[in-house]
Amino acid sequence: MSETQQIYRIKGMDCADCARTIEAGVARLEGVESCTLNYAAARLTVAGDIAPEVVTERVRALGYAVDDGPGDAAEAAPPWLAWLPEQGAGGFVRYLLSRRATAFALLGALLILPGLIFVELLPMLGLSSPLFSVTSLAALVVAGYPVARSAWQSLRINHRITINLLMTIAAIGAVIIGAYTEAGLVMVLFAIGEALEGYTMERARQSIRSLMEVAPAEALVLRPCIDCQGHMGKDGYSGGPCPFCGVEEQLVPVAELVIGDTIVVKPGERIPMDGRVTQGMSAVNQAPITGESTPVEKAPADEVFAGSINGDGALEVAVTHLAEDNTLSRIIRMVEEAQERKAPAERFVDQFARWYTPAVVVLAALVAVLPPLVLGAPFWGEQGWFYRALALLVIACPCALVISTPVTIISAISNAAHNGILIKGGAHLEALATLQAVAFDKTGTLTAGQPDVIAVRAVNCLDPQGFCAPCDDLLALASAVERRSEHPLARAIVRAAEERNVLAAYPAAERVTALPGRGVSGAVAGRQVVIGSHSYFDTAVAHAPEVCDAVAQAASRGHTPMLVGEDGAYRGYAVLADRVRPSSRAAIAALHEAGIRHTVMLTGDNAATARTIADAAGIDAVHADLMPAQKVEIVRQLLAEYGAVGMVGDGVNDAPALATATVGIAMGAGTAQALETADVALLGNDLGKLAYAVRLAQHALRTVRFNIALSIGIKLFFLALVLLGYGSLWLAVLADVGAALVVTLNGMRLLRWRGA
Repeated sequence: MSETQQIYRIKGMDCADCARTIEAGVARLEGVESCTLNYAAARLTVAGDIAPEVVTERVRALGYAVDDGPGDAAEAAPPWLAWLPEQGAGGFVRYLLSRRATAFALLGALLILPGLIFVELLPMLGLSSPLFSVTSLAALVVAGYPVARSAWQSLRINHRITINLLMTIAAIGAVIIGAYTEAGLVMVLFAIGEALEGYTMERARQSIRSLMEVAPAEALVLRPCIDCQGHMGKDGYSGGPCPFCGVEEQLVPVAELVIGDTIVVKPGERIPMDGRVTQGMSAVNQAPITGESTPVEKAPADEVFAGSINGDGALEVAVTHLAEDNTLSRIIRMVEEAQERKAPAERFVDQFARWYTPAVVVLAALVAVLPPLVLGAPFWGEQGWFYRALALLVIACPCALVISTPVTIISAISNAAHNGILIKGGAHLEALATLQAVAFDKTGTLTAGQPDVIAVRAVNCLDPQGFCAPCDDLLALASAVERRSEHPLARAIVRAAEERNVLAAYPAAERVTALPGRGVSGAVAGRQVVIGSHSYFDTAVAHAPEVCDAVAQAASRGHTPMLVGEDGAYRGYAVLADRVRPSSRAAIAALHEAGIRHTVMLTGDNAATARTIADAAGIDAVHADLMPAQKVEIVRQLLAEYGAVGMVGDGVNDAPALATATVGIAMGAGTAQALETADVALLGNDLGKLAYAVRLAQHALRTVRFNIALSIGIKLFFLALVLLGYGSLWLAVLADVGAALVVTLNGMRLLRWRGA
């Protein structure tokens, strides 16, 4: 068996400590080279020369389960629970009843009620019965068996003290001193609290799985009729594609589609696969994928994404990716992988908890023994030091602390994914929150990345704005030549002629010849037309001095003038420019409002063009005429000055600078390059999403810090109560469960955060 990487979906985890137990247990297996368990995604990754059944058996031995089906590790509720709602309190009850261990916790809660009511809450009623002790012990056994079994297996296999062991020791100790109701109540509250943590984390995971529901499971594909029974035998037809029926519409699962298939998307339907439009025009709502707020017009040759919503026009789309490799699948896969890349705060909490739990056991032993030995204080009794040590074990349980960070990170990353922002890990999320400066590439980032015609001037122009018959004729003549070119400037001329409805005024040019570094020429309706640079016309075609002044002024503003001649005579010029994105200025202003101190543009373009674009976008500083290596050097200088720097580019040409920055941010509407290159990808080419991502990261970091402080603060407060003799076992566990619930719900608020 060769060394491979195996992926398992784990069921039954209720907290981050469960993940560490499984991770440590599997890592001890012979043949395992590395093992990581992503608690947020419930995904276990194992590398090594080991059989899958061995891994599965170890996970089960530790008290958990491996999901054998496709998809995710969500707990499937039995059919008889279908009447319960999936969310809210009913959803929690449904979750409890769908798993054996948590169902036992619910049964334990019923059994503990007599003791809780008549022994702990209302002792003044004077009602007592041995039955209360029996039901309390029964509650302890029913709810505590899965906890104690997991604690023992972790101790036996991993040689590790877990949270479950702390609770088991506390419950057994309470039984020893005769506090049966407290013993049962501790275990029931702990088991239900753990289940509540598991349920809330499952709700957070569902926010990622909901992305999978965006794309339909079936597609209407155009395929030939095969083995047509209606025409079998006609003209020698004996099977295979029917020559009489041609293609027909077939509804098939998307998993059966292959690259090159043509699918039909009707008005209002969701697009089932990534593809390229071959027929039809429509406005497509890409918000589920890219977060764009307005529909995008699609025509033949345009790309569409699985999960986006078709508008009023029917489309035929050629499939370009398999189901497992389309944009939506890649986003989901990368978000799950992102959850494995822990933030520094999360790694700190994990390391802290690793040493903290054993230390608590030692401290509890010292609390139980030292005061009676040194001070002669009572060891037994309701508030004896043995009892206080048991309460210390309970209150020191780090559940709230270890859950406080991962639930916040997964919620923030999920929120970003639903808004067209792919953040590839908690470390990058935390780094986003600390950015002080942001550097931008120009073309395709601050600008649209394609030139547009912004002015046309014929030699006999009748309108100062260039909207007259002579100028239209000049544009039509130029477009006849440029139709034969794929150069971006040529496409801009053709696009402008289309917008003015003059594209068909002349036939496409013949004998088109490129003039390297100078322009292009061709024959149009028997006339020789040349389009070229100002320097070329200075030597080849005579033109007036005022023309030289006009085109020189345009060039000084960073624009590109193109002069047109006909049969050796000057006919006029057009001015082209790469326009600033409409959203760029507002996006830069929003970044400054979010606390970014400095913005800078890095470009290989000339200084005049760069300064014009920077002024239009509101950029603080400009560095022009740069090679890729020079961009890297400037990013390093920014790092030295500001500490944390973001670099925004197209994800391909700016790869070295993206990699050098604290956070590399790629622009790209779901392209593979944008998704793979940087730490953060803005899927909709909307620069305004960057400020949203920064504010979201800042809010997430504040939430993490608040959760950690709250968890530790509650622990210290109740620890003081316990040591002073004012606490109890069941109040201690209630405080722990309450703290875990508060920090979990606080972290999950980021799922609904919208920038307020």
